[in-house]
Amino acid sequence: MKIYKFGGASVKNAEGVCNLCRIVGGANDKLVVVVSAMGKTTNALEAVLDSFFNRKPDLEACIEAVVDYHNAIVDELFTPQNRYAVDEQLAQLYGNLRADLALKPSLSYDYEYDRIVSYGELISTTIVAAYLHTQGVRVKFVDIRNYLKTDDNYREGNVDMKLSHRLINDVFNFVNYDLYVTQGFIAGTLTNQTTTLGREGSDYTAALLANLLDAESVTIWKDVPGVMNADPKRYTEVQVIPKLSYKEAIELSYCGASVIHPKTVKPIQNKRIPLLVRSFIDPTQPGSVIEEVIGKLDLPPVYINKANQVLLTLTPRDFSFIAEEKLSKIFAILASYRTKVSLIQTSAISFSLCIDYNPAIFKNLVAEFQDEYEVLYNTDVELITIRHYTKDIVDKLVGEKLVFVEQRNRLTARFVISEHGK
Repeated sequence: MKIYKFGGASVKNAEGVCNLCRIVGGANDKLVVVVSAMGKTTNALEAVLDSFFNRKPDLEACIEAVVDYHNAIVDELFTPQNRYAVDEQLAQLYGNLRADLALKPSLSYDYEYDRIVSYGELISTTIVAAYLHTQGVRVKFVDIRNYLKTDDNYREGNVDMKLSHRLINDVFNFVNYDLYVTQGFIAGTLTNQTTTLGREGSDYTAALLANLLDAESVTIWKDVPGVMNADPKRYTEVQVIPKLSYKEAIELSYCGASVIHPKTVKPIQNKRIPLLVRSFIDPTQPGSVIEEVIGKLDLPPVYINKANQVLLTLTPRDFSFIAEEKLSKIFAILASYRTKVSLIQTSAISFSLCIDYNPAIFKNLVAEFQDEYEVLYNTDVELITIRHYTKDIVDKLVGEKLVFVEQRNRLTARFVISEHGK
């Protein structure tokens, strides 16, 4: 049994859904297919949520944008004769969404986020499963919220592996079906409230299911031919890395490599399950494999660019040392804002950190730090990470740019630079 995961880009239109059907149909394996929200639906539903939560007048227009986008895909995929079932299922989902939005929002944005944004995955999997059925594929649709169970840490639920193992194996039993379609990113609490696993969490869902079902492998279908040593949309001289170790994949994901979600590796590494990254554009290509590796691989320099960063420097107003007690308070504040740190650097009386810029919370975050610290920050900075760096690569990527922070160890060099050059 294998796990296939298809992201939003792979099912952004009718052609993508047809392509998914061809890939799945040619697999000749028992499959669990994990599907993300279509295209930019998550962003569109975040706009719905913003209008709902903040009582904006454009709520209905935001809802209609989501409905119209999916209906256009359905119009291309289905004929008038075979669309009755999917129309009925989608009407139920749209009705549920509107009913949720007709209520007064709670005081918890994170709770409302999971409740509303999760409709993206429910809609996409409904369409995919229905289309597979019209093509003669014997498929079972599974609402993963009933089986993958988390706590109530909304927007980043912590999975109850023991309970989920029992529930998951009960439903994905392959007794009457060889193919299941289910959602990535979303899960459910013990009281059947919807949770999510963190942004881009569909990869994590695929890895969790592989672990819980003892899958033979996980394949993530992307719009690139495998794990690349650089972003092909940014650089011209890039190459596919055919094989990586689990350790190397964790390092790359931690540094911000977008091809692999940071949480994905651990569940499959625990059971030595290979993770394949392949192209849905050209499924004939072998792609890359992440697996247990004995010995050292000959890897090229890998460079990762993270834009839209902020470099924040905190200095205690009393010039006291940045010791363990202060660090624990700093990270507690960051955790309360769900802010992840990309890089840290300390001195005796200052603490610098590079974080994603989130305008929705940044002003409040700075204000909270200002109670105890002098706060300096640079917006519009970029974090460049070069794994297996060489002097030539550093000179090529960094050159004469204005560097705010530089860190190097044996294998990795990292630079916080100005996005505007010098």
